[in-house]
Amino acid sequence: MTSQTTVKTLLILGATGDLTGRLLLPGLARLVAKGRAPGLRLAGAGSSAWTPGQWLDRVNTAFADAEAHADAAGKLELKRVLESTSYHQVDVTAPGLLAALLARLEAPVAVYFALPPQISQKACEVLHPHDVPPGTRLVMEKPFGFSLESARRLNELLRTLVPEDHIHRVDHFLGKATVLNILGLRFANTFLEPIWNRNHIEKVEIVFDEDLALEGRARYYDGAGALRDMIQSHLLQIMALLAIEPPATIGERDLRDAIAAVLRASSVKPPYTDSTRRARYLAGSLSGKDVPDYTAEEGVDPDRNTETLAEVHVDIDNWRWKGVPFMLRSGKALGDRRKEAVITFRPVPHLPAGFTGIDTPNTLRIGFGPDTLELDVDVNGPGDIFSLDRAALVAELNASELLPYGEVLEGVLTGDPLLSVRGDTAEECWRIVEPVLAAWAEGKVPLEEYRAGSDGPAPK
Repeated sequence: MTSQTTVKTLLILGATGDLTGRLLLPGLARLVAKGRAPGLRLAGAGSSAWTPGQWLDRVNTAFADAEAHADAAGKLELKRVLESTSYHQVDVTAPGLLAALLARLEAPVAVYFALPPQISQKACEVLHPHDVPPGTRLVMEKPFGFSLESARRLNELLRTLVPEDHIHRVDHFLGKATVLNILGLRFANTFLEPIWNRNHIEKVEIVFDEDLALEGRARYYDGAGALRDMIQSHLLQIMALLAIEPPATIGERDLRDAIAAVLRASSVKPPYTDSTRRARYLAGSLSGKDVPDYTAEEGVDPDRNTETLAEVHVDIDNWRWKGVPFMLRSGKALGDRRKEAVITFRPVPHLPAGFTGIDTPNTLRIGFGPDTLELDVDVNGPGDIFSLDRAALVAELNASELLPYGEVLEGVLTGDPLLSVRGDTAEECWRIVEPVLAAWAEGKVPLEEYRAGSDGPAPK
């Protein structure tokens, strides 16, 4: 059971950082403007000596778009939050300082750790159970920890501070609309579920290719890389949703149990030169803008050999998926932005003689942000009805009225864990990728290169 405690104050640690300004505050603004965070107070904390005016400028800027599109009630709610917000300069890793701040804020408080994983862990280590007021919610950004062992230690630590149902390991990549669209597609259509298995599906690809380079994120990204940042943190969760067994309900217990079962059955098998790839971008051009070599970006340590593109082949060893490769890929500075899952079905066993033209396996594409659906099928072509041609059935799926981080924050404020990753699941994701990370660190898989603005490294 989950608590229905109402959060009174949202405290953002790392308030001066990129995540807060670019994603968290705009997400909060839309949530507030829609009347879905009544009475909430906002507080920011960071190590920088910001004045109240600097913080207010940041919040104002982040709230501007939501304010421009809000109705009269929404504008009043945004104004209320702006007038009551506060900023606190705090070293959250220093004993007693975060505890003292929590004691001054109106409880219950949701503490959002918009910080690098190591800093978040240090901040929790200096807290004691008596420092945390009843009802406090701890919200951890992904990646959760920085290794399997650190994730285990962090889980144990957090459970000494608050109950498990007050820990939110958020995954903004999976908004509620996206989760429900995938589940609805799979389990509400009788023509899909009977063929959603190894007998009819040849492979599944989950791709998150960005047409952005480092964009000033070296402080975090150069210590993480594409495998930790995207595949471990997000794409494994999408894979699990696509692969789960039908749950009895879409309640958090049934759904998260089903996700955990898939991840426990998953692994990346050696040799890792066959089942994985890593690469980083060289100088090139993106949207007419020159991009330097990754190693020449400000803040990058070339000796780390951080990958900006990662690809892994995951095996799910269960009855439904044995032998079906799940290919997960994410890369930066690529020519085309691509954010989708592609399910490729097996070819038909026999095509009647007399047909000509295209005969390729059917594919189902599920796009993320915006959420779309595209089914490629072979049909009789125009003119010559004996010639097959490819047609696409396209639909836009329902989208949320909130931004992804607004959906995350609403789950935190209402105590809904649906978009939170359960502790055991967070550990399983690290278990899956850690052998790959070790092999890469030992140089067992070569670090390839690709030009910024290209399609990535050449196919093997």
